Amino acid sequence: MGIAAAYMVPHPPLIIPEIGRGEEGQIYQTTEAYEKIAEYVKQCSPDTIVVISPHQVMYSDYFHIAPGRAAKGDFGRFHAKEVSFAADCDMEFTEKLCALAENRGLPAGTEGVREGTLDHGTMVPLYFINRCFQEYRLVRVGLSGLPLIRHYELGQCIRETAHVLNRKTVVIASGDLSHRLKEDGPYGYRAEGPAYDSRIMDVMGAGAFAELFGFTEDFCERAGECGHRSFVMMAGALDGRDVVARRLSYEGPFGVGYGVCAFEPQGVNPARRFGTAYVQQALERMKRQRETEDAYVRLARRTIETYVRTGKVPELPDHLPDEMYRQRAGVFVSIKKDGRLRGCIGTIQPVQESLAEEIVSNAVSASTRDPRFAPIEAGELERLTISVDVLGERERINSMEELDVKRYGVIVTKEHRRGLLLPNLAGVDTVAEQVAIAREKAGIKEQETVELERFEVVRHI
Repeated sequence: MGIAAAYMVPHPPLIIPEIGRGEEGQIYQTTEAYEKIAEYVKQCSPDTIVVISPHQVMYSDYFHIAPGRAAKGDFGRFHAKEVSFAADCDMEFTEKLCALAENRGLPAGTEGVREGTLDHGTMVPLYFINRCFQEYRLVRVGLSGLPLIRHYELGQCIRETAHVLNRKTVVIASGDLSHRLKEDGPYGYRAEGPAYDSRIMDVMGAGAFAELFGFTEDFCERAGECGHRSFVMMAGALDGRDVVARRLSYEGPFGVGYGVCAFEPQGVNPARRFGTAYVQQALERMKRQRETEDAYVRLARRTIETYVRTGKVPELPDHLPDEMYRQRAGVFVSIKKDGRLRGCIGTIQPVQESLAEEIVSNAVSASTRDPRFAPIEAGELERLTISVDVLGERERINSMEELDVKRYGVIVTKEHRRGLLLPNLAGVDTVAEQVAIAREKAGIKEQETVELERFEVVRHI
């Protein structure tokens, strides 16, 4: 027993006839693929169905696994309350999954229940499955804002749980693709939308799960995808196994991509332990990157590692470039972990006696005092990437036309409120976006008049 099958499915409520009222006919290929999936599940006759849904309870730093003996829900919010569901839940599976996640150091469990009803990301696949097969127990797993590798690792825990409990288990990865396929779609059009859909369907249709890690956070955000983390978690549940992958359908008539793929696990294949390979490759990249870091970044890293491990600020080394002792400037120290921001603190104007001391002070603050994040712990240090931005002179400007999002950072000021955004940041493509983010950081409303300043930076990586 263990993982018997896995499926990638979308969750458009309008595919339900009582909701679509005829519009579902425009995605008939998706409907036909769903009906095939339901037949596959019936043939498999699983003990447990695990549904991974983006619309489950979701936290930035925690995976919510739904507790309880039973769950119910309906499509009332979509004006079809008569379409309802009730399912028995596999409490033993949930408890074991939580325990295995804890043993692995994953922040996952049943805490933080706000509402126990089924979400539409779960109910849409159950609508089709239940018409063919109902002799299963349900487990519901939510996503998080954590890196992709952590989603893959939770998928591995799902696989291990099914094996340990001897459960014949089907995994459903619920998730739409891009929401930015058309100008009249829910989020408009971006070129990354159809690019994402084409790429993800190729990857999933071939069962090439290692490539899921190559989708950057920035690219996924621009594409407006919904289910990528669901797909990664499902891939983790198939870790170390050959799979027969079948692409069943793809459509996007409403500006949202709907893809359906089926996966049948085969024999053990160590070459498909993609999580282990990804972590090893990431560590090797980090090692190579450290070897190329300049004196500015090395000083920031040395400071962070010393302070996190000992609680003491290290003394300045005596081998730094001369300008780091002589010059003064504002400095921002940015820390990322697994490609995601982990801390960023800086000074607009110098407050220390030298550039080197400015870096040390802000490195300590970025690693332990950024109010958006918990202090960095020693176990994270080897997975950090660090950059140091040295700010040039501030220059008052009269309009946004004098800004360049790639060249200049911006400072917006309204009386005592001030917001700053560095230049050339991933995901910030226009001056309007840059200024809007700086306003938001300062709590300055869009309609309020502000003073604008620009500055250049020298970025050390």
